[in-house]
Amino acid sequence: MAMKIRLRALALAAGAIALGFAGPNPARAEDDPLVTFRVLSPESALVAAQAALDYCRAEGYQVSVVVVDRFGIEQVLLRDRFAGPHTPSTARRKAWTAVSFRTDTLSLSELAETDKTFSGLRHVDGALLLGGGVPISAAGSIVGGIGISGAPSGQVDDTCARAGAEEIETEIAF
Repeated sequence: MAMKIRLRALALAAGAIALGFAGPNPARAEDDPLVTFRVLSPESALVAAQAALDYCRAEGYQVSVVVVDRFGIEQVLLRDRFAGPHTPSTARRKAWTAVSFRTDTLSLSELAETDKTFSGLRHVDGALLLGGGVPISAAGSIVGGIGISGAPSGQVDDTCARAGAEEIETEIAF
């Protein structure tokens, strides 16, 4: 009987020691005091912005392009010489909205018009539900967003934004 108690105590002690060396349980990420994430480098953000600007120029449009990081903080702003004075802030708001709501603003604008569930999005401070904001993702994780303003429609702004995001897809794949 005493031998069984000792073996049980020894097994429990060995188990406790093993758990101590195993580190945090990945299933309980909230126990980890640090969070790891990826964001676009300024160089990648600039490449995406320049590609979007070049695409719009080739189509005959003068636009502003803003790239934000995954938190919606502006990394790059490019404004073509004849883009309207409102376009930098509009592009920033589109990029911020795409990152904040984790979807493109063209889809959000359609949802807000056709589905009452999403109609309240129009009242979120800073959000702009016009086409032209696209999240930039790598391996299923949003790493930034790009916003375009100045083309004749939200659909064209969206196409330009996607051209910028596609330019860096292979560079940011992980």
